[in-house]
Amino acid sequence: MRPRYVLLGLAVTLACAVAPWVVVSAAAQAASPGPGATPPGRKDLDRGRYLVIVGGCNDCHTDGYAPSEGKVPESAWLLGGGLGFRGPWGTTYAPNLRLTLSKMREAEWVTYAQTLKTRPPMPWFNLNAMTVSDLRAMYRFVKSLGPVGQPAPPYMPPGQEPNQPYLQWPAPPR
Repeated sequence: MRPRYVLLGLAVTLACAVAPWVVVSAAAQAASPGPGATPPGRKDLDRGRYLVIVGGCNDCHTDGYAPSEGKVPESAWLLGGGLGFRGPWGTTYAPNLRLTLSKMREAEWVTYAQTLKTRPPMPWFNLNAMTVSDLRAMYRFVKSLGPVGQPAPPYMPPGQEPNQPYLQWPAPPR
């Protein structure tokens, strides 16, 4: 075999071995928690993805997620929604978490998530109860998706009629 083909074969083998690392490295860099922190590895990103799924984040923060039985491409996850939730508190909308977290450092997110108290239907008390390592994994996963999309509609106080669509919650008495 000619030395040139041996070198070419080695180069291709090396490129194939490095390619998966480059993909994970790019996602980890996008999810970077800030200076001096360790970039996330595949395990962190997988854990964060799992927590977003089982935590029900997509149910409100991803348009069409529940009606499609979760068959929404990951690229469309957590972009917020135009569906309002109306009740005695007014009308709330699920924010675009990708934009929200893009403006926070990891430590800020952890503090925010541990102390959040907000309007229904957000189960903020569940977020408050998560461990620091779970909150960090969620942050790193969401950051790896990138900051895209538009902000959700703003909160509307009680007595103001929101645009459609919205869910009346709780349902008015008959």
